[in-house]
Amino acid sequence: MYAVVKTGGKQYRVSQGDRLKVETLSAEAGEEISLDEVLMVGSGEDVTVGAPTIANATVSAKVVSHGRGKKVTIIKFRRRKHHRKQAGHRQNYTELEITGINAG
Repeated sequence: MYAVVKTGGKQYRVSQGDRLKVETLSAEAGEEISLDEVLMVGSGEDVTVGAPTIANATVSAKVVSHGRGKKVTIIKFRRRKHHRKQAGHRQNYTELEITGINAG
């Protein structure tokens, strides 16, 4: 069984036991959370699609850790103008482990 959930403005295809990194959530490590925006649930050939979400469907997950991603380097350069700007960015994330899918 798998589901498509929306969190942090992005959509993820998850199944039980998966680990994924999502945008930072306000939950402590080890805490159980519930993702309510379930867009689709599927099991083999049986697929249920929400409009836009499925009522009473939830995906339960456990917060494994919080962290920061790899550094992304941004360089702006203009030739022949003695202009060069460099910056870096590390995005915060929350790592989740999917513990169950309730199709509603």
